[in-house]
Amino acid sequence: MEITEKGFTPTKEDIAAYWDRGYWISPKLISDEQIASLRKAVFRIIDGDIDGDGFYYLGPWNKPDDETAIRKIQNGWWINNEVREIVTSALIGRIAAKLMKSDEARLWHDQVILKPGSGSEATDAGNVGWHQDYAYWQCTNTDNLISVWIALQDTDLNNGAMRTLACSHKQGVIEDSNTFTEKNLDTLRDRFEKQFKMPWLDEPCILKAGQASFHHALCFHGSGKNHSDQPRLSVVGHYMPGGCAYEQGGRWHSNVQFLGPRPFDGQFFNNDYFPLVFPKT
Repeated sequence: MEITEKGFTPTKEDIAAYWDRGYWISPKLISDEQIASLRKAVFRIIDGDIDGDGFYYLGPWNKPDDETAIRKIQNGWWINNEVREIVTSALIGRIAAKLMKSDEARLWHDQVILKPGSGSEATDAGNVGWHQDYAYWQCTNTDNLISVWIALQDTDLNNGAMRTLACSHKQGVIEDSNTFTEKNLDTLRDRFEKQFKMPWLDEPCILKAGQASFHHALCFHGSGKNHSDQPRLSVVGHYMPGGCAYEQGGRWHSNVQFLGPRPFDGQFFNNDYFPLVFPKT
């Protein structure tokens, strides 16, 4: 990493590693004070405490009945100041743009995630199935999008760290890989491994609080049980490069509605719903 007056910037070696493996792990990017603030923000969002007069992206938030189930809220930046600050920061945007080899980065959407800690009682309800982000985003004219998973505590396999399948982005879109909500990781491996033309390289993202994993939209990833007695918290920002536009005929995504009532092929995702985070204007 190269340290500049603006913060961290990926080196050529970092960028090459990202494109080779499909993901890259940053050094610590945010301070302990920011981590504490974001942890409080996650709990506030889940408890229905919002900033301003906004609203939840997908309608009223209802907690799952299962206390061990994962909590995931999309576009926390709409309703929380701390989440908005981090996912629209020039620091995160610049790193994302450099890794995408783009002059720009826009926020596609974010996710605020809590994986409950259930100790020995942990169940599959907290799992995230092996999936590709781009399986959900095929309304865009490029698969060169990037996800930034920010750890808000030290994270390892014991508390349900994200796991990536290294190099899996090189295979393109795998059929029916929109499987975030499927819980049985072994069943999904049996299904997808038959379609793979490469080894199944399961690599956990072991992160210290404040570090982030940047992964390609085609890189398979998922996570298992949280065996600790504390919730595993994260904020995830998803970013698109400059020139990202709507492509007709792909999978529908709820973001398309923000292009207006009659989106057209080639229409850019460049309005206020998709803020430019790098370069800042």
